[in-house]
Amino acid sequence: MDSTQTRDSISGLWDGQIVPQLIDYIRIPNKSPMFDAKWVEHGYMDQAVAQLSEWARSHPIPGMTVDVVRLEGRTPLIFIDIPATSKQAGDDCVLLYGHLDKQPEMTGWSAHLGPWKPVIEGDRLYGRGAADDGYALFGSLAAILALQEQATPHARCVVMIEACEESGSYDLPYYVDHLAGRIGTPSLVVCLDSGCGNYEQLWLTTSLRGLTGGNLTVQVLDEGVHSGDASGIVASSFRILRQLLSRLEDETSGQIKPQNLYVEIPPQRIEQARLTARVLGDAVYSKFPFVAGMHPVASDPTELVLNRTWRPALSVTGADGMPPLESAGNVLRPFTSVKLSLRLPPTLEGGAAGERVKRLLEADPPYGAKVTFALEKATSGWNAPALAPWLEASVDAASRGFFGAPPAYNGEGGSIPFMGMLGEKFPGAQFLITGVLGPHSNAHGPNEFLHIPTGKRVSMCVARVIADHCAASEQGLTTGVAASAAHTHTGEHGCC
Repeated sequence: MDSTQTRDSISGLWDGQIVPQLIDYIRIPNKSPMFDAKWVEHGYMDQAVAQLSEWARSHPIPGMTVDVVRLEGRTPLIFIDIPATSKQAGDDCVLLYGHLDKQPEMTGWSAHLGPWKPVIEGDRLYGRGAADDGYALFGSLAAILALQEQATPHARCVVMIEACEESGSYDLPYYVDHLAGRIGTPSLVVCLDSGCGNYEQLWLTTSLRGLTGGNLTVQVLDEGVHSGDASGIVASSFRILRQLLSRLEDETSGQIKPQNLYVEIPPQRIEQARLTARVLGDAVYSKFPFVAGMHPVASDPTELVLNRTWRPALSVTGADGMPPLESAGNVLRPFTSVKLSLRLPPTLEGGAAGERVKRLLEADPPYGAKVTFALEKATSGWNAPALAPWLEASVDAASRGFFGAPPAYNGEGGSIPFMGMLGEKFPGAQFLITGVLGPHSNAHGPNEFLHIPTGKRVSMCVARVIADHCAASEQGLTTGVAASAAHTHTGEHGCC
């Protein structure tokens, strides 16, 4: 593969086609089903699916098929199948994954920005969903197109773009089973839905946390009553809710109390955290928009990295039963509800963890209050297999060639349910999990942006890895490597 030609080809495609396409994509409010119960009626998801699939069809890759697969009652999925250009690769396959559904609007956007308002400022494209994860289809096809232009051999490539990831990917297992015969058995999985510690090198994700959560409701009355009349007799639903949350979380330190929600952190991941902290320094925490005077929960960057990647942590992401401040009268409210999001260690089983939390919160309610915890999600995390020698060498060459720096390795605090699912179904596969969500990109929050140069370089790196995968496949080096690889990368920038 000619690196200069690859760079020019992919950069030109991004400037001429991909960025304009992402601008149109940002304008579509195709929120994930959890945040838009009427997504079918609104039609935004179909609009986004049509845009991305039509762009893919507009590029005449020989033998490529682009299908929009629809299972009854489920979000659609884009399935792209590109034949191998190498006869020696046989039935080997590369699976490239992304998603096109989006998080909700969120408040706090700068006055000149908005979730559905694309704005380019310098190298940044602002708006919801371009980096998480609308660019994935475009970046994947850009890499393959660059190889085809140079007649660089590659194995068969399958691109899957789902529309339910931000809701926990609950539709995806049905599509994986439905399409199993068409997917085959990939020896390499490429996921472009992760983050990067900086924009100066290629970052490989070594682990992902799991997630469980739902709605905790405490009800004390059938209707609101005068607070002066009832307070001191009727316990506040908010106070009871505080008690229940203290069963789960230490309100002073933020540490999760139940020990069965922790795992033993592998030694190589602890070493990786130390190296990542050394590479990033105070950027481990300075990337977040702290208010003046606020500081992180710990001073040791290594502990912060481990907190974010291998320890459970609770966030309250929504509330109900509380009127706006301007409408809050002297009323003892009948109920309080909060939405809980509990991040789980990568190797903890999500379903069992969710049930433990439910039992913990609902048991022995104070004062006999009505307490319910409605589980909405319970997904397991993922811990990467050891890198095969060919893939380690490939990502090193790709990062140095297109970023000008060696690759870095880091765990991620977020969840990609598909990775755990694929890890179970394809235990012999290698994984290249990376992304463009770097410092201040603020996925899911206000002022979310895509760093365009990183999007280009990630696409270039994917092209290099797909080409190297084909060479390794032709030599028989890609079969069962994950199950047998014994070495662990512990180089300058991390481990895997």
